[in-house]
Amino acid sequence: MLKGIHLSLMIGPIIPIPASQVVLEHLDSIEVTVKDQGPSAFQISFHLSNKSPLQILFLLSGGRPLLFMRVIIVVTLRGQSEVIMDGVITHHQINPGSNGAQATLTITGEDLTALMNQQDFSGMPFPAMPAEARVLLLLAKYSVLGVLPLVVPSVLIDIPLPTGNIPSQRGTDLAYIKALADRVGYVFYIDTGPVPGVNIAYWGPQIKIGVPQPALNIDMDAYTNVESLSFKFDNQKNKIPTVFIYNELTKVAFPIPLPPITPLNPPLGLIPPLPTNIGDLKPVRDDLSKYSIPQAIMIGLASAAKWAEAVTGSGELNVLRYGRILKARQLVGVRGAGPAFDGLHYVTSVTHKIKQGEYKQSFELSRNGLISTIPRVLP
Repeated sequence: MLKGIHLSLMIGPIIPIPASQVVLEHLDSIEVTVKDQGPSAFQISFHLSNKSPLQILFLLSGGRPLLFMRVIIVVTLRGQSEVIMDGVITHHQINPGSNGAQATLTITGEDLTALMNQQDFSGMPFPAMPAEARVLLLLAKYSVLGVLPLVVPSVLIDIPLPTGNIPSQRGTDLAYIKALADRVGYVFYIDTGPVPGVNIAYWGPQIKIGVPQPALNIDMDAYTNVESLSFKFDNQKNKIPTVFIYNELTKVAFPIPLPPITPLNPPLGLIPPLPTNIGDLKPVRDDLSKYSIPQAIMIGLASAAKWAEAVTGSGELNVLRYGRILKARQLVGVRGAGPAFDGLHYVTSVTHKIKQGEYKQSFELSRNGLISTIPRVLP
């Protein structure tokens, strides 16, 4: 690796062990993609000869996906270690070399949510249990893998009576947990770290607040720390998020417009995309009319916040030049892009690209408007 960067690769069932020197000598590249929603994924490529022991190591499953072969990737930058992936191998492929070229082994996989999506447990009853308790119970079975739950209670307090309707699971653990999250406008993902072998399973509202990461600087001469950065503003995102409430007495549904701004999703831009007419009302959800007005508004606010991301950006940086590892699901400052796009942005996706002598990251950003809401972005 590069000077100042150390890569650690661990592979094995349940509790992986550090990869041998033979494995590391054949390593070509690593690519890890982390998104704010959905599973994280990785791809590792090795070069090998026809007699390499790596062929045996990764073909032990007899051609099936190696769902229980766990992979942990740790990057140490200037003495600080970051776990960028903890997942399982779901697919492998060997491309034989030709004309004297070496063969290539490519393994791909996802984070530990892949293990939660294997077995269908439809019909499992949860008597007198709110959604939060069901999520905790489902996540408990994965504690042996170092998965620690972080569950935020929802505003929808719904504890079904055991003498009435008993809720039951539908689909796999992952599908059911995501369905419960979607019902109340929440998100679910597994975040790696803080130490190898430990993961945080988060079930709660999407949070876009916190201490910003060091600024991404573009077109600032010696202070420039990104190789490319571009932005787009989508003025078509001008629909008014609306909750329609059905009144039992009058038999009429009436709209309640919602702001796509919440304490957990504050405005990062001063000028949002403005609606052109009142006809731009659009229902946030189709199932909110059955809830009380306070519950429908709270759930609608959580869902409406996802609509406001009118500004999107993308770029690439060199990790050594940037000085640290950029993380998804956090805020980051931008400087030098002009008054319309400077300020704080939310990192929606990060892709780590690691090769011999090179460590780069491509990233995607989003924001709910133009022009910064803060007077100055700190370096």
